[in-house]
Amino acid sequence: MNGFLDIQDLSCGYGDGFRVQGISLLLGKGSFAGIIGPNGSGKTTLFRGISGSLPLRSGRVLLEGNDMAQLSRRERAQRVAIVPQFPEAAELSVEEYVLMGRLPYRRRFRFFDGKEDVEIAHHYMQLTDTYRLRHKSVRELSGGERQMADIACALAQQPRLLLLDEPTAHLDISHRMRFMNLIRRLNGDLKLSVMMIVHDLSLAAEYCDFLLMMKGGRAFCQGTPGEVVTYEHVERVYDAVVIVKTNPVSGRPVVFPVSEEWLGGTLP
Repeated sequence: MNGFLDIQDLSCGYGDGFRVQGISLLLGKGSFAGIIGPNGSGKTTLFRGISGSLPLRSGRVLLEGNDMAQLSRRERAQRVAIVPQFPEAAELSVEEYVLMGRLPYRRRFRFFDGKEDVEIAHHYMQLTDTYRLRHKSVRELSGGERQMADIACALAQQPRLLLLDEPTAHLDISHRMRFMNLIRRLNGDLKLSVMMIVHDLSLAAEYCDFLLMMKGGRAFCQGTPGEVVTYEHVERVYDAVVIVKTNPVSGRPVVFPVSEEWLGGTLP
């Protein structure tokens, strides 16, 4: 495999507290990877280590052969775009917000957006159906609209790698499917490499080509959705009884929870 993203024995953390340790994986260009695991397993900490916002204690992150730790903040921003779970709501119009994605390309002492920057921003606003909202305040957007504006801003950076931290956590099923379908199209049409933290195991298995399942700050297992999302793995990592079946259309795993009522437990 061509090593587009090569994570080598990554370890990072917070002082003497929680650490992610010994993470290694290799992804090819155009991969759609999902990071799964229970709360507190280290998914967001891993993201921060990959992006460079959290210094590594050991290991390396290579993107297209470039050591991320050796790149300037500007160079990292031109290669990697991050959509956090709780982005700050700025007092900006949607157009102004999306244009912030062009900051890594702005020349020194240039304080205004150029024609090319505006054209790029408008292109991705149209692609995400946010161009119609361009004059609206970001604070006035619904959850689904805000997610699309966040994606437009990230795409305006024209990154090689897009990192998404639980982007569907607060969306209803309609907006969740719309969002995931858009990311999948971008992944296929633009050959954009995507890595996403996902809580919904069935959603992760349906859309991602590669999954890393984490537990206690370490990699529990990794591979295709069929290899990773098994009832044995889910029960060991999440301490929950589930049934895993196959989606009859896509052939991907689907996870069904089993309540304690059917396990002989006592209902409250």
